[in-house]
Amino acid sequence: MCGACQVELPHAAAGCPRCAIGGEAGVACGHCQRHPPGFDWTIARFTYAAPVDQLVQRLKYGHDFAVVQAFSGAILAAVARLDVDLVVPVPLHRHRLRERGFNQAVEIARPLARAWGLPLALDRVTRVRDTSAQAGLARKARQANLRSAFACRDALDGRRVLLVDDVMTTGATLDALARCLKKQGAVEVGALVVARTPSPR
Repeated sequence: MCGACQVELPHAAAGCPRCAIGGEAGVACGHCQRHPPGFDWTIARFTYAAPVDQLVQRLKYGHDFAVVQAFSGAILAAVARLDVDLVVPVPLHRHRLRERGFNQAVEIARPLARAWGLPLALDRVTRVRDTSAQAGLARKARQANLRSAFACRDALDGRRVLLVDDVMTTGATLDALARCLKKQGAVEVGALVVARTPSPR
């Protein structure tokens, strides 16, 4: 992606440090104050708007892996190495993985972990429930949909974990996964996403 195109992308504005929703920089949004999520902080590189939304769709459903290079490059250009011990891409259920053929979160996380010299955990966490698609569900429905969806087999005592995903809408998936990791002893769980929706539904 050329420099001119990168400048035109909808870069995420500063906002809530917990969930990265737009607002007053460094001030937790009302929802995070009332209902703190399982993750401790979030970094979003872009806002989920044109053309980033179209690029995400090209990756997920068009298998356009050039998009991975563009996204990971944009993240590495803007985000310094994070103070974490482990990178965990949000897992897909094996049925969804078989249908799609790849996990976009893994593809995005792989070059980041390599560049930062961090271990990439591909088998510590599994998605044990084949949940319904999150798209179109309201916040409470998303949370209910993800109840007991993840399992973490290994102890993470004292570890600081970075979750990586393509898009964050309400944060329900990252919340459920972060809570699972903290039950296994993780002391801090942060999230890094390519794009954040402007307003959670």
